[in-house]
Amino acid sequence: MKNQTYKEINNYISEKVMKPFYEIRLKKLTALSLNSILKRKNPYLFKAKNIETSGDFIKYILDSFLSSQEETIFGNLLEALAIFVCEKVYKGHKAEEGVLKSIDLEFIRDGKYHIVGIKSGPNWGNKDQIDRLRSNFKTAKKILQKKGVDHIVAVNGCIYGKENHPFKESLGFKQGYYKVCGQEFWELISGDNELYKKIILPLDKEAKKRGKNFKEIYSSKSNEMIKDFSDNFLTKKDLIDWEKIIDFVSKK
Repeated sequence: MKNQTYKEINNYISEKVMKPFYEIRLKKLTALSLNSILKRKNPYLFKAKNIETSGDFIKYILDSFLSSQEETIFGNLLEALAIFVCEKVYKGHKAEEGVLKSIDLEFIRDGKYHIVGIKSGPNWGNKDQIDRLRSNFKTAKKILQKKGVDHIVAVNGCIYGKENHPFKESLGFKQGYYKVCGQEFWELISGDNELYKKIILPLDKEAKKRGKNFKEIYSSKSNEMIKDFSDNFLTKKDLIDWEKIIDFVSKK
């Protein structure tokens, strides 16, 4: 891969991955209130984890909420990065939405037409979801063949992880499909066996630059919610009032 391409990828990560990621995180964080997040959580789980202080309670619900939101957000941003990389190297393009279901990326490499369904990690779906992917690969191949496309390779590409048995047989789908993860996925779409590690560098640089501001706002929000929690969900002895929490979440 050319040095200029690496520069373009680094710039993309800065402007199209990390910048919106932190902007979305901050927007969601500042909009949070104790009541809005508490209503979505399982109070029995908090008790089962033996949480005893306001600080521990708020840290747990705040971190778990942000984590569940961030994985989806960041996964979508990295999917867009993968498409951008493939576009630069193999003139790949994002699949037309609604035409080839489950397909995110199309490109030609080594004389073969690749159709790729991108997922964050290898353990992304249950049996029904995987069966649907197989079926959609089969349908997509038929559609493309009618358009005169030959030598089609269907791929379930995962941004991170490993897959020791990449070829997946599929009844009624000639040649099956491939599942490639982590290093193999990034190499497939870029031709660079080390790209999976190289993209860490601009991620790290941007995280350090943007992380300080996020931590300050996180601390402020955490302190605000701890005060709110202490004012409303502690007993007279300053212990967590579990009955009051359960009533707030579940009482009709």
